[in-house]
Amino acid sequence: MCANVFGVLKSLFGKPFDGGKRMDHGGPQQQQQQQHPMEQQYHQQQPYHPQHPAMMRLYEVQKEVASLGPQVCHFSGLQNDRDYKRLERDLTRLLLEVDQVDTEGKPELQGARKRAAQEVEGLLRYLEENASHPSRQAIEELSNEARQLVDERVVAPQRDGGVAEINDELVDALQEIILRLTQVKTEGRVPLRKARYRALTRLCAVQDVIEGRTQQQTLSLPLSGDTHEAVHRINQVMVKVSVARSQLVALLMGLSGRDSCAHLSRILTEMQVELDALDVSGNAAIRNYRKQVVEEINGLLKHLDLEGEGDDTRRYDLAQNNSIREIEAVRAHVSHLREGVLRHCVMGDLSFRPKAELQSLLTHLDAVDTAKNPCIREARRRAVVEVQAIITFLDLREALARRQPGPHEHPSHRSVWLVLGSLSDLQAQVLGFDGKRADKSYMMLEELLTKQLLALDAVDPQGDEMTKMARKQAVKFAQNILNYLDMKTDEWEY
Repeated sequence: MCANVFGVLKSLFGKPFDGGKRMDHGGPQQQQQQQHPMEQQYHQQQPYHPQHPAMMRLYEVQKEVASLGPQVCHFSGLQNDRDYKRLERDLTRLLLEVDQVDTEGKPELQGARKRAAQEVEGLLRYLEENASHPSRQAIEELSNEARQLVDERVVAPQRDGGVAEINDELVDALQEIILRLTQVKTEGRVPLRKARYRALTRLCAVQDVIEGRTQQQTLSLPLSGDTHEAVHRINQVMVKVSVARSQLVALLMGLSGRDSCAHLSRILTEMQVELDALDVSGNAAIRNYRKQVVEEINGLLKHLDLEGEGDDTRRYDLAQNNSIREIEAVRAHVSHLREGVLRHCVMGDLSFRPKAELQSLLTHLDAVDTAKNPCIREARRRAVVEVQAIITFLDLREALARRQPGPHEHPSHRSVWLVLGSLSDLQAQVLGFDGKRADKSYMMLEELLTKQLLALDAVDPQGDEMTKMARKQAVKFAQNILNYLDMKTDEWEY
């Protein structure tokens, strides 16, 4: 709906209400005094109704709807948020005002009032649907799970005067929550995408801060204060940095009721000023120590711009991300190569083997900068799987074409190769599959692949080591095809 709001607003009332002046929806404060062709046509046909009090009132409603529409479309919170209640209250008020407009029984006025009411009701529904959407609830539940974990292991111990329990187990637990967040479906809705992006960004920032603390714990102890008079002051700043690190984690996770990002930023900046004022010239060890502490502070400062993250930027729209664009360009190339491979396969032509080109695409994907973004990482991983699926298909086709079984080949070994031949045919169908899990063709492919796994399980190697190895590889191959089919149909989105 968000993409259509302004288009709907332009045709909302069918006719203009201000005698020819029309609001420009390109910006909240901009207006243009130009006349739309529809308005000219309307003035020629209906010179009376644009000045009618009912039409003028409906036009005032239109202007308010035009102002509230973008706010509704970009609201990514929950029903108990203050902004949600404000938007709901304003829209309900507009609905009541529209209902009170006196149309005097005139059909044009009645139609305009009806369309106005429908638009306001549509915005109310959109607001409620996104705030109460199952995916929005899932995002909030995962955020709360992460918040509780960080509170128990990092914030609460520090608040009580103890030591935060920061280790690899905590980092892994946060990573697992991040991965689950990337799997939340947003159906392309801007509010849901923003909510997921905001949660992911903050959680990734917390993970980065905590990983930095883990690395810091492995560093050598600070220099002794007896070495230089500046060392004692640097050590004091290091203690403050450690406290600020925990404060930052609490802020990012919404666990700090008193501090703010602006306040913490001032404290960290004051630390930098204090370090800059120290005279450490002529002593390389102390200069390097100060540099290390400054880098620690800079590492915290870079996360303090997240207070409005996802609200005043469009970074949540990963379709505009340069790394995603690179990945999508590779995927388009892979799709073209896959079609060529399958086309030549149908014709029985094995000469088309673009393995070198596919390998170069893997190298390209490996160089894509993910910026530690889990969604971009997952998008790259999926592109890599798509490339590898074609390579393994070509390898098996090539192996089947070269195969020349001898007269003394073990029967069990021959059985494994028969299954591999069937798997090769099925993989061709999986590579070309473009449907959903509810499709009959999907269920048929899944069933046939499962049957091949059962056939491999029934093969008795009879002590033949080559058969054992071949069967093991065939099982792995079949499972990879099943996993690839699942990946193609799980409707993942970035």
